[in-house]
Amino acid sequence: MRANRKTGSKPEVRLRSALHRRGLRFRKNQQLSFENLPVRPDVTFPARKVAVFVDGCFWHRCPDHGVSPRSNSAYWQKKLDSNVERDIKVTSQMQAQGWTVIRVWEHVAPDDAAEAIALALNGENRRRVSP
Repeated sequence: MRANRKTGSKPEVRLRSALHRRGLRFRKNQQLSFENLPVRPDVTFPARKVAVFVDGCFWHRCPDHGVSPRSNSAYWQKKLDSNVERDIKVTSQMQAQGWTVIRVWEHVAPDDAAEAIALALNGENRRRVSP
């Protein structure tokens, strides 16, 4: 798991490029804290309280592309379940503090995701961006 990047994955970089092309300015990997829970959204718009997470299909159990490994399945079941539970907890705590949380699957086209984020910045609320 050493090769898994904490920040700067290809889907994340593509999304940031699409946002930048639209003229949207943001912070990347900014540390926030909610009820002693440290959170680092992939992209934040602090003034508008919008946080964007780019979720990998494997790590966050995409309903379309998420697969369960066959080897060492007990370990992976627990690990992936805890990732999903943490996502739910983080989202609910951020929303309780007035943040809009957008979760983008890695397989979503960057321009589609950027459009959804732009809409959220203009007041339309979206939680999960999917094809």
